[in-house]
Amino acid sequence: MLQIHNTLTKTKSPFTPLEKGRIRMYVCGITVYDYCHIGHARVMVCFDLITRYLRYRGWDVTYVRNITDVDDKIIKRAAENGESVDALTERMIAAMHEDEDRLSVLRPDMEPRATAHIDDIIELVQTLIDKGYAYAADNGDVYYRVEKFEHYGRLTNKVIDELRSGARVEVGESKESPLDFVLWKAAKPGEVSWESPWGAGRPGWHIECSAMSKCCLGETFDIHGGGPDLPFPHHENEIAQSEAANGCTYVNYWMHAGPVRVNQEKMSKSLGNFFTIRDVLEKYNAEVVRYFLSSVHYRSFIDYSEESLREARQALERFYQALRDAPEGDERELDTDFEARFQEAMDDDFNTPRAMAVLFDLVTELNKAVRENKANAGGLSAQLKRLGGVLGLLQQNPESFLQGEDRAGEISAAEIEEQILARKEARKNKDFAESDRIRDALAEQGVILKDSREGTSWYREG
Repeated sequence: MLQIHNTLTKTKSPFTPLEKGRIRMYVCGITVYDYCHIGHARVMVCFDLITRYLRYRGWDVTYVRNITDVDDKIIKRAAENGESVDALTERMIAAMHEDEDRLSVLRPDMEPRATAHIDDIIELVQTLIDKGYAYAADNGDVYYRVEKFEHYGRLTNKVIDELRSGARVEVGESKESPLDFVLWKAAKPGEVSWESPWGAGRPGWHIECSAMSKCCLGETFDIHGGGPDLPFPHHENEIAQSEAANGCTYVNYWMHAGPVRVNQEKMSKSLGNFFTIRDVLEKYNAEVVRYFLSSVHYRSFIDYSEESLREARQALERFYQALRDAPEGDERELDTDFEARFQEAMDDDFNTPRAMAVLFDLVTELNKAVRENKANAGGLSAQLKRLGGVLGLLQQNPESFLQGEDRAGEISAAEIEEQILARKEARKNKDFAESDRIRDALAEQGVILKDSREGTSWYREG
């Protein structure tokens, strides 16, 4: 039985969906004012992997991940660039999709944008006003009355009195209480805005997800996910808004991905250790990055470093070398416990480290079967590729992965093939010293040769 750690209850418990066989999941997406960074990639890959596994286990999954396409940061960046908000957000959404495609992140079933749900947002804000949970202030903003919602803070164990002591009212705000947060923001001159009962303005960040999730999945749904920075205040505020407006439980299971650190430090631009997905993919194969991001349990922090990515590359080399050397086959006659062990690991709150350990055991068995020319080698190979696919891995042609792309400063594939031909000629002439020299020279450049009865193959090391 699938068990999920619920941020709300702080426990791991059996998963029971609202509807038998169906799962409705909403994940907070990107605010599209800049290129996505490696922390965004962690969340993208985590919930893509979770969705893939749920579908592999036979669930009918509706996966929704929103896009925030109007926000203070977006408006500020568009003004700095001298472009419209629409031009900036369309450009950044296209870049986000390019990054996802390279990381083999499947598109969600629905990808609602805040600007396409303004009417839904206005309706939800009006409901909160009508029920006494929100109020229109004299500055044109609409605020949520935090202290009216009895269960505020339960997701993150926050206490109202403690929050109140540290809260402040910013210049220009007209709150009844410093704890109150904005649902609708009055437009400043020249800003993008929409008409509302409270004047021209735009939605606050928190209300967007309450409106879009309700529109796409209903008033109550199974799983809500997001990054490590979202439980407070964003998800606390979502719960307060949605449950006050709808009068029912908002979400049954809350899931949060762990943070990315860089050499044990928090990633930030001020520390100079901030990497966009594009920065990373300039240097590393996209599948290596995906493997790295999947190799640590989704709730744990993950440390981004050169060494970690080298280890990820080496692990994938082991898998692809086994797949390259194995014959093709199918799994119909296999009698192994690898799949049961894989499922047991993933059913335990999507424990990818344990699941990958099963794949390493499988590749050991596969290599043994190839060495001993066993009839089940093809079946083991097919099983390794299929289970790897559940994690979004091992779907490339093995030779293509192992040989990699030509990169600046590295010997090219064409040059390597020329050296292999020269070595073949040296061996034909029994000039074994020259043959060894060519092999060693290539090895110094990170190119490893492997001789077999079929000829010489090669791969780039690390």
